[in-house]
Amino acid sequence: MTHELPDAEALFAQLKSTMAASIAHNAKLVGVYSGGAWLADRLVKELDGEHEVGYIDVSFYRDDLSTSGLKSNVRSTQIPFSVEGAHIVIVDDVLFTGRSIRAAINTLFDFGRPASVQLAVLVDRGGRELPISADFVGAPLIVAADLMLALNKDAAGKFSLATEPWKSR
Repeated sequence: MTHELPDAEALFAQLKSTMAASIAHNAKLVGVYSGGAWLADRLVKELDGEHEVGYIDVSFYRDDLSTSGLKSNVRSTQIPFSVEGAHIVIVDDVLFTGRSIRAAINTLFDFGRPASVQLAVLVDRGGRELPISADFVGAPLIVAADLMLALNKDAAGKFSLATEPWKSR
């Protein structure tokens, strides 16, 4: 079954535009692996300001680890700046249940107490299981509950969206 998905590059432009008008000049961007990390890398290059980038792997912080299992591609969290007192923007590709973002916030606080934490996502697909909402959204998108929405990046760095059946839930 083919699903008509929006142009991820257009969503990225919308997200960047929304963020540019509102984030602190020195906000630190922290991308959630892997799609959020790709987005954060590109946002840091394209947004005006003195932004730094870090990366979070939420694998060990998820509260659904017993049902979803540990992913085989666990990466190390890399935050090369002080979180203490910083304005942080967590960046992720898709906001769905809110569990990955809760895990990202828990991870972040292991590194210090930020002055503020905001959330930027390329797509908000609804379906929240926790009271989490994004400050910056490329676009809302309805996707069937039995499908996973994934961000892909080609060799040229261009983004695209794809759906695939859930592997486990």
